[in-house]
Amino acid sequence: MATDAGDPLPRFPAGFLWGVSTSAHQIEGAAELRGPSVWDVFTAEPGRVKDGSTAAVACDHYHRYPEDVALLAGLGVNAYRFSVSWPRVASPGGLDFYDRLVDELCAAGVRPVPTLFHWDLPAHLDWLDRDTAARFADHVAAVAGRLGDRVTKWITLNEPAEHTLLGHALGAHAPGRRLLFDALPVAHHQLLAHGLAVRALRAAGARDIGIANSHGPTWPASADPDDVAAAGFYDTLLNRLFAEPVLLGGYPDGLGELMPGDVAADLRVIAEPLDWYGVNYYAPTRVGAPLGTRGEFGGVTIPAELPFSVREIEDRPLTDFGWPVVPEGLTELLCGFRDRYGDRLPPVVITENGCSYEGLDDQERIAYLDAHLRALHAALEAGVDVRGYFVWSLLDNFEWAEGYARRFGLVHVDFDTLERTPKASYRWFRDVLRAQG
Repeated sequence: MATDAGDPLPRFPAGFLWGVSTSAHQIEGAAELRGPSVWDVFTAEPGRVKDGSTAAVACDHYHRYPEDVALLAGLGVNAYRFSVSWPRVASPGGLDFYDRLVDELCAAGVRPVPTLFHWDLPAHLDWLDRDTAARFADHVAAVAGRLGDRVTKWITLNEPAEHTLLGHALGAHAPGRRLLFDALPVAHHQLLAHGLAVRALRAAGARDIGIANSHGPTWPASADPDDVAAAGFYDTLLNRLFAEPVLLGGYPDGLGELMPGDVAADLRVIAEPLDWYGVNYYAPTRVGAPLGTRGEFGGVTIPAELPFSVREIEDRPLTDFGWPVVPEGLTELLCGFRDRYGDRLPPVVITENGCSYEGLDDQERIAYLDAHLRALHAALEAGVDVRGYFVWSLLDNFEWAEGYARRFGLVHVDFDTLERTPKASYRWFRDVLRAQG
């Protein structure tokens, strides 16, 4: 990958938000001190996780959070995006942990930015059930009531697209369903939950609310009309389906007709105004017409019956996860959103961007982050209103169906001893933040 990593990064605006991200299920452990989630049920089933592991201990952040906050302070970030475990909050004393964590962050001068749902749905709930959206609003109200005196920036949901596609359509993630297009109600109920959460946060006095949606450019495999049409469908399904109800108050291309309930009334809730829009970016997707055979993409099996096929992006370096490294795709994505949504797009925060590489001297990660920050700055120069950037992730962690085989952290975690060791990328990012002031 071509990079200017030896040269200073261009200057980002004053007040820019610099942070790192984690999620509760992936790092907290202490599973015995909370109720079960769909991920606990999923990982208990043989064959669901590639190395047979669970997140029962993970990084033991629940007990080691002071050490992890010290790592944040040493890194020099001004914000930390973590998630609040719904099953933990629903358990006796669960909110006490987040009370302690937020106090520790504030004492260290790090702004707490909680995500209120990051895939760990309580095991007795189901996103196919509309009532789950109302239960989520209750959860949000409880968290805001407890933490809202210190938390000033909130995220409702993380990546409802992946939770719908991987968890409910393809069965690769919890809860492991293979519903294909019958999973669309899951998307709608998550979006409704987002809108209800915005209302609950506003009622609690919150004034800085966003969502963390995953997005990436969709590239047709060729100029053939069938490939172009398949890519357009994929873009609708993975990008527009989750952006446009929130930003425009409507579903694209007649998809609203496939959603359950009073969709028009629900869309008025879903489209509650946001203060900013979160984007998780990893890579573009190259898409063509269906090939009539099963495919593999990012470790996930793509069924033959889908109306598209995912193809390799050639002549690009790959991360250890096999994901292509395409930093300019971030510029393309953000400029495309600006052009597509105009003044309906609020200020943008990159809520996740990162890569999986082995080793403590992780020069590949340094090159990756450097190139993506330059691509982000190019979008700023092109007029996109970007207000912040969060690296995924602070710690090596439980990487969902991959178990502990993928390492996204700036800090290495020995999963036998739980010892934390900052990597070369941690020191590099620390120096970047110092240079940015």
